[in-house]
Amino acid sequence: MEINFENLKISQEIISGLNTIGITEPTSIQEKIIPLALEGKNLIGQSETGTGKTLAYLLPIIEKIDISKKEMQCIILAPTHELAIQINNTIGDLRKASGVEITSAPLIGSANITRQIDSLKSKPHILAGSPGRILDLIRKKKISAHTIKSIVIDEVDKLLDKNNLPFIKDIIKSTQKQTQIMMFSATLTGKTLDVANTLAKDITIVRVKNNNKVNENIIHGYIISEKRKKVETLRKLLHACHPKRALVFINDSYDADNALEKLRYNNIKVDSISGSNIMEDRKRALENFRKGSIQVLIASDIAARGLDIKGITHVINLDVPEDSNDYLHRCGRVGRAGETGEVFSIIEDKEEDIIKIHEKTFKISIPKKNLYKGKVE
Repeated sequence: MEINFENLKISQEIISGLNTIGITEPTSIQEKIIPLALEGKNLIGQSETGTGKTLAYLLPIIEKIDISKKEMQCIILAPTHELAIQINNTIGDLRKASGVEITSAPLIGSANITRQIDSLKSKPHILAGSPGRILDLIRKKKISAHTIKSIVIDEVDKLLDKNNLPFIKDIIKSTQKQTQIMMFSATLTGKTLDVANTLAKDITIVRVKNNNKVNENIIHGYIISEKRKKVETLRKLLHACHPKRALVFINDSYDADNALEKLRYNNIKVDSISGSNIMEDRKRALENFRKGSIQVLIASDIAARGLDIKGITHVINLDVPEDSNDYLHRCGRVGRAGETGEVFSIIEDKEEDIIKIHEKTFKISIPKKNLYKGKVE
Protein backbone atom coordinates (compact mmCIF):
# COMPACT_ATOMS: atom_id res chain seq x y z
CA MET A 1 0.00 0.00 0.00
CA GLU A 2 1.24 3.47 -0.89
CA ILE A 3 2.03 5.51 2.21
CA ASN A 4 0.64 9.03 2.27
CA PHE A 5 -0.07 11.62 4.96
CA GLU A 6 -3.68 10.46 5.22
CA ASN A 7 -2.55 6.89 6.00
CA LEU A 8 -0.29 8.37 8.67
CA LYS A 9 -3.35 9.89 10.41
CA ILE A 10 -2.47 13.48 9.60
CA SER A 11 -5.57 15.71 9.52
CA GLN A 12 -6.98 17.08 6.28
CA GLU A 13 -6.31 20.68 7.35
CA ILE A 14 -2.60 19.93 7.80
CA ILE A 15 -2.46 17.89 4.57
CA SER A 16 -4.02 20.82 2.72
CA GLY A 17 -1.44 23.14 4.29
CA LEU A 18 1.41 20.82 3.27
CA ASN A 19 0.11 20.78 -0.30
CA THR A 20 0.02 24.58 -0.29
CA ILE A 21 3.72 24.75 0.59
CA GLY A 22 4.56 22.09 -2.01
CA ILE A 23 4.81 18.92 0.12
CA THR A 24 2.63 16.13 -1.22
CA GLU A 25 4.11 12.88 0.10
CA PRO A 26 6.02 11.83 3.23
CA THR A 27 9.73 11.05 3.25
CA SER A 28 11.05 7.76 4.64
CA ILE A 29 11.86 9.21 8.06
CA GLN A 30 8.39 10.77 8.25
CA GLU A 31 6.74 7.44 7.36
CA LYS A 32 8.52 5.71 10.22
CA ILE A 33 8.45 8.44 12.88
CA ILE A 34 4.93 9.88 12.63
CA PRO A 35 2.98 6.74 13.76
CA LEU A 36 5.34 6.16 16.71
CA ALA A 37 5.21 9.82 17.73
CA LEU A 38 1.42 9.85 17.59
CA GLU A 39 1.43 6.81 19.91
CA GLY A 40 3.47 8.80 22.42
CA LYS A 41 6.62 6.65 22.14
CA ASN A 42 10.01 7.87 23.34
CA LEU A 43 12.21 7.67 20.27
CA ILE A 44 15.41 8.54 18.44
CA GLY A 45 15.24 9.21 14.71
CA GLN A 46 18.30 9.24 12.50
CA SER A 47 18.46 10.20 8.83
CA GLU A 48 20.82 12.33 6.81
CA THR A 49 20.53 16.07 6.25
CA GLY A 50 17.64 17.21 4.07
CA THR A 51 15.38 14.17 4.60
CA GLY A 52 12.57 15.95 6.45
CA LYS A 53 13.31 15.28 10.13
CA THR A 54 11.78 18.59 11.26
CA LEU A 55 8.36 17.75 9.82
CA ALA A 56 8.73 14.17 11.08
CA TYR A 57 8.32 15.48 14.61
CA LEU A 58 6.36 18.71 13.99
CA LEU A 59 3.43 17.04 12.23
CA PRO A 60 2.57 14.61 15.06
CA ILE A 61 3.22 17.33 17.66
CA ILE A 62 0.76 19.65 15.94
CA GLU A 63 -1.79 16.81 15.64
CA LYS A 64 -1.57 16.22 19.41
CA ILE A 65 -1.73 19.87 20.48
CA ASP A 66 -5.01 20.62 22.24
CA ILE A 67 -5.77 24.03 20.73
CA SER A 68 -8.76 24.45 23.06
CA LYS A 69 -6.28 24.85 25.93
CA LYS A 70 -4.26 28.03 26.32
CA GLU A 71 -1.21 26.28 27.72
CA MET A 72 2.38 25.39 26.80
CA GLN A 73 2.45 21.79 25.55
CA CYS A 74 5.76 21.16 23.76
CA ILE A 75 9.41 22.20 24.05
CA ILE A 76 11.79 21.85 21.09
CA LEU A 77 15.51 22.19 21.89
CA ALA A 78 18.01 23.16 19.17
CA PRO A 79 21.82 23.55 19.21
CA THR A 80 21.90 26.89 17.35
CA HIS A 81 19.81 30.02 17.49
CA GLU A 82 19.34 29.91 13.72
CA LEU A 83 17.87 26.41 13.82
CA ALA A 84 15.47 27.35 16.66
CA ILE A 85 14.24 30.31 14.61
CA GLN A 86 13.89 28.13 11.51
CA ILE A 87 11.80 25.59 13.43
CA ASN A 88 9.56 28.37 14.71
CA ASN A 89 9.24 29.74 11.16
CA THR A 90 8.25 26.28 9.88
CA ILE A 91 5.50 26.12 12.51
CA GLY A 92 4.37 29.59 11.35
CA ASP A 93 4.33 28.46 7.71
CA LEU A 94 2.18 25.43 8.59
CA ARG A 95 -0.17 27.56 10.68
CA LYS A 96 -0.59 30.07 7.86
CA ALA A 97 -1.04 27.43 5.15
CA SER A 98 -3.40 25.14 7.08
CA GLY A 99 -5.36 27.55 9.26
CA VAL A 100 -4.76 25.37 12.33
CA GLU A 101 -4.58 27.71 15.32
CA ILE A 102 -1.33 26.53 16.89
CA THR A 103 0.87 29.11 18.55
CA SER A 104 4.63 29.11 19.06
CA ALA A 105 7.52 31.25 20.28
CA PRO A 106 11.30 31.18 19.73
CA LEU A 107 13.35 31.40 22.97
CA ILE A 108 17.04 31.90 22.36
CA GLY A 109 19.93 33.18 24.41
CA SER A 110 21.29 36.64 23.56
CA ALA A 111 17.81 37.81 22.52
CA ASN A 112 15.92 40.22 24.76
CA ILE A 113 14.61 38.13 27.68
CA THR A 114 12.03 40.76 28.71
CA ARG A 115 10.37 40.52 25.30
CA GLN A 116 10.45 36.74 25.53
CA ILE A 117 8.79 36.81 28.93
CA ASP A 118 6.09 39.08 27.44
CA SER A 119 5.57 36.60 24.57
CA LEU A 120 5.07 33.78 27.09
CA LYS A 121 2.13 35.55 28.76
CA SER A 122 -0.09 34.31 25.92
CA LYS A 123 1.05 30.72 26.71
CA PRO A 124 2.14 29.55 23.23
CA HIS A 125 1.58 25.85 22.57
CA ILE A 126 5.12 25.16 21.25
CA LEU A 127 8.41 26.64 22.47
CA ALA A 128 11.50 26.33 20.27
CA GLY A 129 14.82 27.44 21.66
CA SER A 130 18.21 26.93 23.20
CA PRO A 131 18.51 24.76 26.34
CA GLY A 132 20.12 27.47 28.49
CA ARG A 133 17.45 30.10 27.84
CA ILE A 134 14.54 27.66 28.19
CA LEU A 135 15.85 26.34 31.52
CA ASP A 136 16.36 29.91 32.74
CA LEU A 137 12.72 30.71 31.93
CA ILE A 138 11.52 27.51 33.62
CA ARG A 139 13.44 28.48 36.77
CA LYS A 140 11.93 31.97 36.60
CA LYS A 141 8.53 30.23 36.43
CA LYS A 142 7.74 31.88 33.10
CA ILE A 143 7.43 28.48 31.40
CA SER A 144 4.84 26.20 33.00
CA ALA A 145 6.80 22.94 32.77
CA HIS A 146 4.01 20.87 34.36
CA THR A 147 1.81 21.30 31.24
CA ILE A 148 4.52 20.13 28.79
CA LYS A 149 3.52 16.87 27.07
CA SER A 150 6.51 16.37 24.78
CA ILE A 151 10.15 17.44 24.46
CA VAL A 152 12.10 17.27 21.19
CA ILE A 153 15.91 17.35 21.16
CA ASP A 154 16.94 18.27 17.63
CA GLU A 155 20.50 17.57 16.40
CA VAL A 156 20.86 15.45 19.54
CA ASP A 157 24.48 14.52 18.83
CA LYS A 158 25.39 18.18 19.34
CA LEU A 159 23.13 18.80 22.34
CA LEU A 160 24.24 15.89 24.51
CA ASP A 161 27.72 17.32 25.02
CA LYS A 162 29.08 18.33 28.43
CA ASN A 163 27.98 21.95 27.94
CA ASN A 164 24.33 21.29 27.12
CA LEU A 165 23.58 17.97 28.85
CA PRO A 166 23.11 19.43 32.38
CA PHE A 167 20.55 21.93 31.02
CA ILE A 168 18.67 19.21 29.14
CA LYS A 169 18.55 16.90 32.16
CA ASP A 170 17.16 19.70 34.33
CA ILE A 171 14.56 20.63 31.70
CA ILE A 172 13.35 17.02 31.54
CA LYS A 173 13.30 16.72 35.35
CA SER A 174 11.11 19.83 35.57
CA THR A 175 8.37 18.18 33.49
CA GLN A 176 6.09 15.29 34.39
CA LYS A 177 7.39 11.70 34.27
CA GLN A 178 5.13 10.71 31.38
CA THR A 179 6.47 13.50 29.12
CA GLN A 180 7.33 12.11 25.68
CA ILE A 181 10.99 12.51 24.68
CA MET A 182 11.93 12.53 20.97
CA MET A 183 15.49 12.94 19.69
CA PHE A 184 16.74 13.47 16.14
CA SER A 185 20.08 13.64 14.35
CA ALA A 186 21.82 13.12 11.03
CA THR A 187 24.49 11.04 12.77
CA LEU A 188 24.17 8.73 15.75
CA THR A 189 27.11 7.30 17.68
CA GLY A 190 27.17 4.68 20.41
CA LYS A 191 28.13 7.37 22.90
CA THR A 192 25.11 9.48 21.97
CA LEU A 193 22.83 6.45 22.36
CA ASP A 194 24.29 5.69 25.78
CA VAL A 195 23.60 9.22 27.01
CA ALA A 196 20.14 9.25 25.37
CA ASN A 197 19.17 6.15 27.32
CA THR A 198 19.76 8.05 30.56
CA LEU A 199 17.17 10.65 29.53
CA ALA A 200 14.18 8.43 28.74
CA LYS A 201 12.92 4.87 29.18
CA ASP A 202 12.00 2.38 26.47
CA ILE A 203 13.44 4.39 23.57
CA THR A 204 12.54 3.19 20.08
CA ILE A 205 15.41 3.73 17.63
CA VAL A 206 14.48 4.54 14.03
CA ARG A 207 17.23 4.68 11.44
CA VAL A 208 16.71 5.51 7.81
CA LYS A 209 19.69 4.08 5.98
CA ASN A 210 22.00 6.72 4.56
CA ASN A 211 22.55 6.07 0.87
CA ASN A 212 26.01 7.62 1.26
CA LYS A 213 25.67 9.02 -2.24
CA VAL A 214 26.26 12.50 -3.52
CA ASN A 215 23.48 13.86 -5.71
CA GLU A 216 24.32 13.26 -9.37
CA ASN A 217 23.15 16.80 -10.26
CA ILE A 218 26.19 18.32 -8.53
CA ILE A 219 29.38 19.36 -10.35
CA HIS A 220 32.54 19.23 -8.19
CA GLY A 221 35.96 20.79 -8.44
CA TYR A 222 38.90 22.07 -6.44
CA ILE A 223 41.33 24.97 -6.83
CA ILE A 224 44.86 25.09 -5.40
CA SER A 225 45.72 28.24 -3.44
CA GLU A 226 48.22 29.35 -0.85
CA LYS A 227 46.57 29.70 2.54
CA ARG A 228 47.18 33.46 2.72
CA LYS A 229 45.64 33.93 -0.74
CA LYS A 230 42.51 31.82 -0.20
CA VAL A 231 40.15 34.76 0.29
CA GLU A 232 41.44 36.42 -2.89
CA THR A 233 40.94 33.11 -4.73
CA LEU A 234 37.42 32.98 -3.30
CA ARG A 235 36.75 36.50 -4.61
CA LYS A 236 37.93 35.51 -8.09
CA LEU A 237 35.86 32.32 -8.01
CA LEU A 238 32.71 34.23 -7.05
CA HIS A 239 33.37 36.68 -9.88
CA ALA A 240 33.80 33.80 -12.34
CA CYS A 241 30.74 31.82 -11.23
CA HIS A 242 28.21 34.64 -10.69
CA PRO A 243 26.30 32.52 -8.14
CA LYS A 244 22.66 33.27 -7.40
CA ARG A 245 23.28 32.12 -3.82
CA ALA A 246 26.59 30.76 -2.56
CA LEU A 247 27.19 29.20 0.85
CA VAL A 248 30.85 29.49 1.89
CA PHE A 249 32.09 27.20 4.67
CA ILE A 250 34.81 28.59 6.96
CA ASN A 251 35.40 26.95 10.35
CA ASP A 252 37.34 29.65 12.18
CA SER A 253 35.52 32.79 13.38
CA TYR A 254 38.55 35.01 12.81
CA ASP A 255 38.96 33.74 9.24
CA ALA A 256 35.23 34.25 8.65
CA ASP A 257 35.37 37.87 9.82
CA ASN A 258 38.48 38.48 7.73
CA ALA A 259 36.84 37.03 4.59
CA LEU A 260 33.68 39.06 5.24
CA GLU A 261 35.65 42.30 5.44
CA LYS A 262 37.70 41.63 2.30
CA LEU A 263 34.72 40.53 0.19
CA ARG A 264 32.69 43.57 1.24
CA TYR A 265 35.63 45.78 0.33
CA ASN A 266 35.34 44.29 -3.18
CA ASN A 267 31.62 45.17 -3.35
CA ILE A 268 30.38 41.59 -3.01
CA LYS A 269 26.98 41.32 -1.31
CA VAL A 270 27.98 39.04 1.56
CA ASP A 271 27.19 38.40 5.21
CA SER A 272 28.08 35.85 7.87
CA ILE A 273 26.46 33.63 10.48
CA SER A 274 29.71 32.14 11.71
CA GLY A 275 31.77 35.07 12.89
CA SER A 276 31.65 37.10 16.07
CA ASN A 277 28.57 39.07 14.99
CA ILE A 278 25.63 39.32 17.40
CA MET A 279 22.42 37.32 17.17
CA GLU A 280 20.33 40.04 15.53
CA ASP A 281 22.97 40.48 12.81
CA ARG A 282 23.00 36.74 12.15
CA LYS A 283 19.21 36.65 11.94
CA ARG A 284 19.23 39.55 9.47
CA ALA A 285 21.97 37.86 7.41
CA LEU A 286 19.93 34.68 7.05
CA GLU A 287 16.79 36.57 6.08
CA ASN A 288 18.66 38.64 3.49
CA PHE A 289 20.24 35.49 2.05
CA ARG A 290 16.86 33.78 1.80
CA LYS A 291 15.24 36.67 -0.04
CA GLY A 292 18.28 37.28 -2.28
CA SER A 293 19.44 40.65 -0.94
CA ILE A 294 22.89 39.12 -0.50
CA GLN A 295 24.42 36.51 -2.77
CA VAL A 296 27.06 35.03 -0.44
CA LEU A 297 26.63 33.68 3.09
CA ILE A 298 29.65 32.64 5.15
CA ALA A 299 28.96 29.90 7.70
CA SER A 300 30.54 27.21 9.83
CA ASP A 301 29.21 23.64 9.89
CA ILE A 302 27.68 24.25 13.33
CA ALA A 303 26.03 27.55 12.39
CA ALA A 304 24.57 26.05 9.20
CA ARG A 305 23.53 22.79 10.84
CA GLY A 306 19.94 21.88 10.06
CA LEU A 307 19.29 25.04 8.04
CA ASP A 308 17.12 24.56 4.97
CA ILE A 309 17.76 27.42 2.55
CA LYS A 310 16.21 27.08 -0.89
CA GLY A 311 17.87 28.24 -4.08
CA ILE A 312 21.54 27.74 -3.14
CA THR A 313 23.46 27.28 -6.40
CA HIS A 314 27.03 27.00 -5.07
CA VAL A 315 28.79 25.60 -2.04
CA ILE A 316 32.41 26.71 -1.60
CA ASN A 317 34.71 25.13 0.97
CA LEU A 318 37.34 27.61 2.07
CA ASP A 319 38.14 25.00 4.73
CA VAL A 320 37.78 21.58 3.10
CA PRO A 321 36.24 19.06 5.54
CA GLU A 322 38.41 16.06 6.37
CA ASP A 323 35.39 13.93 7.25
CA SER A 324 33.62 12.63 4.14
CA ASN A 325 30.22 12.80 5.88
CA ASP A 326 30.75 16.53 6.39
CA TYR A 327 31.57 16.88 2.69
CA LEU A 328 28.37 14.99 1.86
CA HIS A 329 26.25 17.20 4.14
CA ARG A 330 27.70 20.37 2.66
CA CYS A 331 27.04 19.09 -0.87
CA GLY A 332 23.45 18.45 0.17
CA ARG A 333 22.81 22.20 0.26
CA VAL A 334 22.76 22.33 -3.55
CA GLY A 335 21.21 20.19 -6.29
CA ARG A 336 17.86 19.82 -4.52
CA ALA A 337 14.52 19.12 -6.19
CA GLY A 338 16.09 18.31 -9.56
CA GLU A 339 18.17 21.50 -9.72
CA THR A 340 21.87 21.44 -10.56
CA GLY A 341 24.54 22.81 -8.26
CA GLU A 342 28.29 23.28 -8.00
CA VAL A 343 30.65 22.51 -5.12
CA PHE A 344 34.17 23.94 -5.10
CA SER A 345 36.93 23.45 -2.54
CA ILE A 346 39.79 25.95 -2.28
CA ILE A 347 42.71 23.97 -0.91
CA GLU A 348 46.43 24.00 -0.27
CA ASP A 349 48.71 21.53 -2.09
CA LYS A 350 48.95 19.32 0.98
CA GLU A 351 45.15 18.93 1.11
CA GLU A 352 44.83 17.14 -2.24
CA ASP A 353 44.87 13.80 -0.42
CA ILE A 354 41.63 14.79 1.34
CA ILE A 355 39.99 15.41 -2.04
CA LYS A 356 41.12 11.95 -3.22
CA ILE A 357 39.53 10.38 -0.13
CA HIS A 358 36.18 12.06 -0.89
CA GLU A 359 36.39 10.92 -4.52
CA LYS A 360 37.00 7.33 -3.46
CA THR A 361 34.34 7.36 -0.72
CA PHE A 362 31.55 8.60 -2.99
CA LYS A 363 32.85 7.27 -6.31
CA ILE A 364 32.70 10.76 -7.83
CA SER A 365 35.09 12.92 -9.82
CA ILE A 366 36.44 16.07 -8.17
CA PRO A 367 38.74 17.49 -10.86
CA LYS A 368 41.35 20.19 -10.39
CA LYS A 369 40.19 23.54 -11.79
CA ASN A 370 42.01 26.74 -12.67
CA LEU A 371 40.90 30.35 -12.64
CA TYR A 372 41.96 31.98 -15.90
CA LYS A 373 40.85 35.36 -17.27
CA GLY A 374 37.72 35.43 -15.13
CA LYS A 375 36.65 31.87 -15.97
CA VAL A 376 36.81 28.48 -14.25
CA GLU A 377 38.58 25.98 -16.50
